[in-house]
Amino acid sequence: MAKLKTNPNYKVIAENRRARYDYAIEDDIEVGIILEGSEVKSLRQGGATIADSYAAVEDGELWLVNSYIAPYRQAKTWGHEERRRRKLLARNKELSRLWNATQREGMTIVPLVMYFNDRGLVKLKIGIAKGKKNHDKRESEAKRDWQLQKSRLLKQSHH
Repeated sequence: MAKLKTNPNYKVIAENRRARYDYAIEDDIEVGIILEGSEVKSLRQGGATIADSYAAVEDGELWLVNSYIAPYRQAKTWGHEERRRRKLLARNKELSRLWNATQREGMTIVPLVMYFNDRGLVKLKIGIAKGKKNHDKRESEAKRDWQLQKSRLLKQSHH
């Protein structure tokens, strides 16, 4: 992880922080994304949200649905549609694995983080996830609260 931090091109654009709370993520894959010029420029300014989006395999293609990329003000005439469906690029082996996971096992494909990689290309990390039931969420919360409490107790015991 440390190597990524030193790279000047690596930059997180948008993160889906709720994903790990709402879903149990079993695996993640890095995929490419087909963008228009005005979208890339908008992303450089950091205007994107992937929190309400999801990915789906349709007709052997992977699509990112309901992701938001802010309009790029300088591209007045040739702007892009903010919430358009964007095609994601994955290897065929990964595509079939994603298809199996969603069709056969009822999993969801959740966008986790969108970022510029070390070569300055926009990439998306997607997770193969199982939706958590409410009791799972409570469990996650309890676990998180316990971790917080534990670290507080440890801090106090050192003073």
